[in-house]
Amino acid sequence: MQHTPLREESHELDEPTLNILEEGLLHKIMLVFHLPTRLPAVLVVALALLLAAMAGAAWSFITHDGPMAQRVAVLLLLFMTADMALLLTLPQQKVSFGPWKAQLFVLAMPRLAATMAVALLASWLSGNWSLWLFLAFQVAGTAAFIRGYFIEPFKLKLTAVMTFTDRLPLGTEPITVLHISDLHVERLTQREARVLELAREAKPDVIVISGDYVNLSYNRDPETLRQVRQLLSQLSAPYGVFATLGSPPVDLRETVAPIFEGLTNVTLLRHGWQQVNLGNGRSLTVMGLDCSHDLPVDADRLARLAAAAPQDSPQLLVYHSPELMPEAAEHGIDLYVCGHTHGGQVRLPFIGPIFTSSQLGRRFVMGLYKIGRTTLYVSRGIGLEGLSAPRVRFLCPPEMTLFTLMPKG
Repeated sequence: MQHTPLREESHELDEPTLNILEEGLLHKIMLVFHLPTRLPAVLVVALALLLAAMAGAAWSFITHDGPMAQRVAVLLLLFMTADMALLLTLPQQKVSFGPWKAQLFVLAMPRLAATMAVALLASWLSGNWSLWLFLAFQVAGTAAFIRGYFIEPFKLKLTAVMTFTDRLPLGTEPITVLHISDLHVERLTQREARVLELAREAKPDVIVISGDYVNLSYNRDPETLRQVRQLLSQLSAPYGVFATLGSPPVDLRETVAPIFEGLTNVTLLRHGWQQVNLGNGRSLTVMGLDCSHDLPVDADRLARLAAAAPQDSPQLLVYHSPELMPEAAEHGIDLYVCGHTHGGQVRLPFIGPIFTSSQLGRRFVMGLYKIGRTTLYVSRGIGLEGLSAPRVRFLCPPEMTLFTLMPKG
């Protein structure tokens, strides 16, 4: 294994003073729903009871059917109680470790919305059909809850992608690159064990990791940081493992960057590049940027990096978010790998993702995109959002991606 010495400009490591993500609507909504974590459990239960009662009162007002409204309020409370019971079991089952109080109210929102929708339809429904429709929606919600928490987040698979570049000489062997993104570790679980298993099975030439190593709720937790370091220390590839930092609110520079100190098997690229000699006439230039989500700042950093990096070998850009795709295409980068969007994490039929957390909206949500000579792959990632966000995936399973870079004829 032979590496060209790392090129890095330390003066570029200063972060912008404005945190773009924390100013965004999604983050502010998550903070609002996070407020119940400060309340005692008995008060949270009382608030859940109040929500159910208010839903019953709204049903009565809309339908003028008091007895049915009482049944709906009681049943809604029972479903919310079941949600609470399941949330409380998640840490014991090593499924997830998020705050149950906050998640309870986030999960209550679609239940309440469905209840009000059925109430508005009740005047067109005869007999007990409104009650049966209400129950159908609530049971479907519980089924989605079980799938979203217990099943889909652990269906981690390897996605194979083939791409071509004219910077790889004809007749040479392809280069394989394994991409890992958005680990978002709270505590090590079966999912992280699967990450290591798939990495061994893939046998890539190079591994790259595009940030968000810890969960937003655990980015100052010493045990989480220790476990992330433990996980990273077990990754290996013949020609190296390269990493970049993710979103500033998640990968706090003062707590996450030190994870890599003394970690001899992983090279942290902070606005730097490294040319890797893979033998047999093959080399690969790995370019890594910290992600600030301040697009003018990051675009300028990319321009400097692209100007300094070698042009005689395939260029691989590792950056946390897809937001620099237009600029990457202008610079003629061969392959750009990222995550950040989680593919939406929750996707609805015919609608797609509810949120992407990207300033480019749905332009680059997940999967393969191509502009000019640049191929972009947006990974659905591995882990889950933090704070009050439910630790669920729905119609959006986690993934790692194995790229095969082929010579272009």
